[in-house]
Amino acid sequence: MRDGRGPGRLLGNMRVRILAVVALLLAGSLVVSVVLLRNVLRERLDEEIALAMSREVEEFRLLTQGTNPQTGEPFGDDLEAMFDVYFAREVPDEGETLIGYIGETPYRTEAAGDALPAEELTALEEGWLSADAETYGVAQVASGEVRFSVVPVDVGRRGTFVVVNHPLPEETEIDRSVLTEAVIQLVTLVVAIMIAFAFSGRVLRPLRSLAETARTISETDFTRRIPVRGQDEASEIASAFNDMLARLEAAFATQRKFLDEASHELRAPLTVIRGHLELMELDDPAEREATVTVIIEEIDRMNRMVEDLLTLARAEHPDFLSVGPVDLRHWTNETYRRASVLCAREWRLDAVADGHAVADAQRLTQVVMQLVENVCHHTPDGTRVGLGTKVVDGRIRIWVEDDGPGLDDEDRARAFDNFHRSRAGHRGTGLGLPIVRAIAEAHDGVARAMPVVPHGARFEVEIPFVVPPPEQSTAQDEPTESTIAVSSASGNGLTR
Repeated sequence: MRDGRGPGRLLGNMRVRILAVVALLLAGSLVVSVVLLRNVLRERLDEEIALAMSREVEEFRLLTQGTNPQTGEPFGDDLEAMFDVYFAREVPDEGETLIGYIGETPYRTEAAGDALPAEELTALEEGWLSADAETYGVAQVASGEVRFSVVPVDVGRRGTFVVVNHPLPEETEIDRSVLTEAVIQLVTLVVAIMIAFAFSGRVLRPLRSLAETARTISETDFTRRIPVRGQDEASEIASAFNDMLARLEAAFATQRKFLDEASHELRAPLTVIRGHLELMELDDPAEREATVTVIIEEIDRMNRMVEDLLTLARAEHPDFLSVGPVDLRHWTNETYRRASVLCAREWRLDAVADGHAVADAQRLTQVVMQLVENVCHHTPDGTRVGLGTKVVDGRIRIWVEDDGPGLDDEDRARAFDNFHRSRAGHRGTGLGLPIVRAIAEAHDGVARAMPVVPHGARFEVEIPFVVPPPEQSTAQDEPTESTIAVSSASGNGLTR
């Protein structure tokens, strides 16, 4: 079909499939309930017929053992009086016929309005009149099945009392009632499916909007959103999809910005290298040596930038951190010892946290080394620099503070942005502090830059204080020399 709505597509429609399953379940329950209802009513009818016939027989038996109410004497062999008294008292139930025989001749017959015609019972009389004992049976006649009870009476004269029940009229009434119930349930089922079809369209509308929006989204346009109405599950799915689109839009915008900035930053050293190579005088040793020195420096800067970019890329991976138990006091003292030899400053250890926590000790050491490298590049000799750790409100706070020139408001607000450099100028990669932020966020923490009065700068990292399980070793995961070497190498280009 041109519109693509063939049988296969229709059967694949969620709305149709849900309604088909519901319709099949309801139709199955309808059939089962109708069959069960008919069987239950038939069984109850059989019980009522058997009870009514046994009651008639019991009443006649008691009468034969009693006295004639008109004379007060036993009936004796007066079968006529016996039948007259009985038939005067009894009214046949629905479908029932009562017959009294004297010898082989019918004496009295009482029948309900819907009972069988007497001529259809004549074929059964021979069997009834030949019975020597009380008998219950079932026979088939032209109008259907009949049930009978025969009570022979021998009081010097032979008589026979017969109760006949023809259940067909009542069975027909039951079948008619069951059919009516089935029709009502079927109509109700059809109406319910129509209503469900209409309402399911409204319920599934957010999912259709989701599919349409997903088809219209391109690789670069994530601005489309699904209208959300209501608070049902489908609306929750639409809201979750909108949230995902917002995250993807932000992630792609950040990625595009990052790629633009990275390409710009990498283009600069390549331009410098190209310009020096074009101007290099091969015959002048001094010029050649100076050009080679500049080229090597630019290549080193590009290498540092590539390493920093790789670190930021790995920060998105689940295995970026290798966490374990960390002895905070031991780690703080070791990190301070390593940091205090990086440059000539007045170093001090402000505070040392106690306890053991779960963290990546090497990445935290990298954080401190990045911050210390930053201080070394932006403060003069003799600047006072403080380093410390503290547990505050269930979080571990790590800081590096100096009383150097400090940062203005704009630099402080953008300190952790990719490729941002302070106005003071520095030829680093502009990725050192973003790496600090990435490591902090990988620990579910934060990194921030704060002013120091009257001047100076303070960089803090806060991460959750997660206590290791008792069965884990609390041995300090000491930063290795290779980690410090990597930290120092990647930190040479740190900027504020």
